[in-house]
Amino acid sequence: MPEPRETAVYTHGHHESVLRSHTWRTAANSAAYLVPSLRPHMKILDVGCGPGTITADLAALVPDGQVTGVDREPEILERARDTAAERGLANVGFAVADVHSLDYPDDTFCVVHAHQVLQHVGDPVRALSEMRRVVKPGGLVAVRDADYEAMTWFPASEGLDDWLDLYRRVARANGGEPDAGRRLKAWALRAGFTDVTATSGTWTFATREERAWWSGLWADRTLASAYADRVRLGGHASEAQLRAVADAWRRWGEREDGWFSVLHGEILCRKDA
Repeated sequence: MPEPRETAVYTHGHHESVLRSHTWRTAANSAAYLVPSLRPHMKILDVGCGPGTITADLAALVPDGQVTGVDREPEILERARDTAAERGLANVGFAVADVHSLDYPDDTFCVVHAHQVLQHVGDPVRALSEMRRVVKPGGLVAVRDADYEAMTWFPASEGLDDWLDLYRRVARANGGEPDAGRRLKAWALRAGFTDVTATSGTWTFATREERAWWSGLWADRTLASAYADRVRLGGHASEAQLRAVADAWRRWGEREDGWFSVLHGEILCRKDA
C-alpha cells in the first residue's frame, strides 16, 4: 500500500466553543447505531476520541472489556483522561495516534469506532483500511460523519447560507471533505470491506435551550476558534463577513420557530472472518 498522504489540517481546533460541542457528545446521541452490537467483553479502539465523552460511554458499556481512545493531539488527551477519571473508569486508556498509520498489530480489536473523523483526514480510504487491518476477523468498524451540504434549517437565512458556503470552502482548502457522510459507504468499499451496513442519523436543535446552545457555539466558533483563524489566514472571508455570519447565527437562535437538523452518514463494516 502506498504511503499515506499528509493528514489534513483539523479545521476546528480545540477552542472552548468547539469543546462545548464535543463534550456534549455521548454514545446515546452519537453512536446509537453501534450500541446494540456491543458486548461486555469487547476490546474497542476509539479513533479521534477528542475529550473522551463517547470513549468513556463505550467503556461503561463494555465493563469486562477494554477501550483505547486515540487522537493526534496530546493536549486533548489530557482532557479525555480527566473525563475517564471523573467517571471512575478503570478499563479505558489513551494514546497519541494517526489513523493513517495505527501503531497496533493486525486483528487486535473487536470494534474500531470513529466519530466525525474521516471528514478531517487527508486519505479516508487509507484510514478505513487501517481500521480494517487492526480489527479482528468478524469484528466491526463503525464510522459516523456529518454531511454539511445536507444540513437544513428554518427559517431561511442568507447569513447561514453564507456560513455553509464558507465552511465547506475552508474545510476543503484544509484537505478535508465536509460532505463525508454520503461518501462513507463508497470509501468503505474502496477500503476492502464487503459487508457494509449504511444508515443515517440526525441531531436536531429546536427548543429555546437547544437553539441558544447551537447558535452560540457556532457564532463563537466563527469569530474566535482555529477555524476563524484559518478563514482569515486563507483569505476566505473578511472580518466584516465573519461578524455578519456570527450575527446571523445569533438571530436564528433567537427565533421561536427556529429549527436546525444535522444529517450524519453511518456505516457498520464487518471484517471477513
